[in-house]
Amino acid sequence: MQADDFGFGTQIRKSPFFDATVRWGAQGFSVYNHMYIPRDFGDPEQNFWNLVNEAILCDVAVERQVEITGPDAAKFTQMLTCRDLSKMAVGQCKYILITNADGGILNDPILLRLAENHFWISLADSDILLWAQGVAVNSGLDVTIGEPDVSPLQLQGPKSGEIMKALFGDDIMDLRYYWLREVELNGIPLIVSRTGWSSELGYELYLRDGSKGDLLWETIMAAGLEFGLKPGHTSSIRRIEGGMLSYHADADAGTNPFELGFDRLVNLDMEADFIGKAALRRIKDAGVSRQQIGLIIDGEPLAGPNTTFWEINFGGDSIGKVTSAVYSPRLEQNIALAMVSAEHANIGAEVEVVTKSGPIRATICERPFYDPKKQIAAA
Repeated sequence: MQADDFGFGTQIRKSPFFDATVRWGAQGFSVYNHMYIPRDFGDPEQNFWNLVNEAILCDVAVERQVEITGPDAAKFTQMLTCRDLSKMAVGQCKYILITNADGGILNDPILLRLAENHFWISLADSDILLWAQGVAVNSGLDVTIGEPDVSPLQLQGPKSGEIMKALFGDDIMDLRYYWLREVELNGIPLIVSRTGWSSELGYELYLRDGSKGDLLWETIMAAGLEFGLKPGHTSSIRRIEGGMLSYHADADAGTNPFELGFDRLVNLDMEADFIGKAALRRIKDAGVSRQQIGLIIDGEPLAGPNTTFWEINFGGDSIGKVTSAVYSPRLEQNIALAMVSAEHANIGAEVEVVTKSGPIRATICERPFYDPKKQIAAA
């Protein structure tokens, strides 16, 4: 199949790695942040095993960067998020929530601090570039906000460290979890971070020159050959096992951090003001009416992830919805993330999930489902 065989028109952008992914077997794409993202390299279960046993390379250029610079960059960036950034060092990354005036989540990106007044927001699927530029207009702060020529790849899995060592030398092993480093690889300018959307040991390589996308992809694949590296896509199985959010599925602008159990990402006591602070204080004081839970769903293995929200019933009443569901071949269970009314968020309770095949029994459980303390990724 040729790269030109894929397409909805010129309004959907192609990443610098697009042609390479097609050469390496990408068979299907979806759209994320107005760009194509590879979602099919064959069997998704095999992609999962490649990830957890060896390593996969994923084109995640759809994680667009919002670049914030200028004398007031740090102050402005803090305005956007409820997480306290006062102790964030240059070279550090943080998982943050961007909230609106009602305390709703607009995005759950990774924030990278490249310099004292230089930040990247590495986005989930929503238009935060426009939000940030709009906020800046009336902020009175001296900032410049734009989208740089930056496109990340994810190298994820237990062999990813060995591959990084082959590419960059032993020094790269000193890179700590959620920290970044500016590097060059055969003349290719990069930022490398120990982050990723997999809950496995992993790295993200942020290409800073789109013309070198093909060269970077082929260089990494060549270095990874002896370690079993495969081309791949972000694994729904692994991210649900790890309890990782998919924006628009598990959270949206109508979801607040407390419903997700993200109290640790909200600091209402910091001196700095941020958008949504007053609303989040009211929500915390009143208590939430919904909570995210985990579910083990009975029955035969699900054929694939759910493509609609499944209703959850208890005692004949609707109490919530399944937001992300999948069969985990490792756990040999159907697992799901769901949002239910707080009064019914009881571990061990049995509920009914209404799938397209009909109602199925399910049990409320803790999440994440695997490696809850993130020991694998942080090792």
